[in-house]
Amino acid sequence: MIKKIKSSLLAKVFLITSIMLLFISLFVFGLLAWLMPKTYSNKLNTILDERTQEFIAELEQVAFAESGGFFDRFIQDTEINSVELYNGKGDLVPLPTVQFSNEWGINIAYASDDDSESAPILSSRYHLSFSDSNDRYMLIVYGAAEQLEELQQSFARVFPFIMFVVLVVALVISGLYSHMITKPVLEISRISEKMSDLQLDWKVDGQRTDELGILGKSLNTLSHNLSGALSDLQNANRKLEADIEHEKEMEQARTNFFSAVSHELKTPITIMKGQLEGMLLGIGAYKDREKYLTRVLEIANTLETMVQEILTISRLETVGADFKKDRLDCIQMIKFYLNRTEDLIAGKDLQIHLDMPSSLFVNGNKMLMEKVFSNLIGNAIKYSPHGADIWISALSEHGRAVFSVENIGEHIPTDSIPKLFDAFYRVEQSRSRKTGGSGLGLYIVQEILRQHESVCTVCNTQSGVKFSFTI
Repeated sequence: MIKKIKSSLLAKVFLITSIMLLFISLFVFGLLAWLMPKTYSNKLNTILDERTQEFIAELEQVAFAESGGFFDRFIQDTEINSVELYNGKGDLVPLPTVQFSNEWGINIAYASDDDSESAPILSSRYHLSFSDSNDRYMLIVYGAAEQLEELQQSFARVFPFIMFVVLVVALVISGLYSHMITKPVLEISRISEKMSDLQLDWKVDGQRTDELGILGKSLNTLSHNLSGALSDLQNANRKLEADIEHEKEMEQARTNFFSAVSHELKTPITIMKGQLEGMLLGIGAYKDREKYLTRVLEIANTLETMVQEILTISRLETVGADFKKDRLDCIQMIKFYLNRTEDLIAGKDLQIHLDMPSSLFVNGNKMLMEKVFSNLIGNAIKYSPHGADIWISALSEHGRAVFSVENIGEHIPTDSIPKLFDAFYRVEQSRSRKTGGSGLGLYIVQEILRQHESVCTVCNTQSGVKFSFTI
């Protein structure tokens, strides 16, 4: 029971309030029981004193022998219980009363004999002299105070009823008071438990205007702000997880890229080294140095191209999207590259079909976009058979430039299309270098377009292969 009370605010407030109300009620009742008889006793003393003073004033005007009638009238007063008269030597003097002398003797006169010994008595002492003598007498007057006893008995009789009423009222008021006081506190306590579990789908009643109401409004504001902050934190956490995952993928891609670079560089270097050693030692066919020097030069040129492309990739990863962008005319870039490769086009008797306006501007980096156009058009020229047609299109659609190049030739296997933009991937399973490609051209194209918020797509057409992108 005690443990339950200690753990419950409602029980504590109820118990403390009940005890305080009981104590205050009993204290007030006891104070009334003590003060009211005392106050009434003082009032009786005052009345007794006033009437006695009037009686003494009358006695001092008559002789002792003639004062009997005055004593008779005074003793008949309902407020007087008895009187005693003493001379200057302290001896009790018989009263000169006529009505009460035979009944009570000569010393004390009583107004009545009903419960005279048990009733409360008030007494006062007075000094006087009669008109026929200079002797000083002392008069003791006893006043009846039965009302005091009745008042005390009344308090005693009503005490059990008062105690019952006080107990019931104290319990009812304590229950209402404790519920009213603890309800908002208990509500805030429950809300704090929800807050500790990050449950923010609650709202405190904001109708109160006192301190608890202000606290409730502050909790509502805190909940709203905390919910927003938690939502932002969760979004940031998800973004961070996505960034970490992307970084892992990038790191894995770098690892795979450098692994492929090592493999791609190792093979031509080994071939060059073997051929050079064979020529230096004059072994067999390697005695024909001019033939193999030409082959070594071709391999060196391939290595140079590969190294340049690797450096391009490195610059893309280092600079990211912070490179300088200008307003570029992609039509001029395409025509410039076609003019540079005019001999190669004529040598293969290729037919170039252009579908483009006189100018088409895009926002991008000039050097990188030239690399995109040269790689895509160069691949079309390189892999097209003799006398084939190549269609190059550059059009404006909805404020964006749409570029495509399609060449006649063999179709790309469907399972190889998703891998075309991987570093060092070649459609030939033998990874043949007869075409002179490094396997990095399309990878570089895709990386450059990603920096320009675009992507290159490839598909087989009815007569060949088509590459396209929108920027």
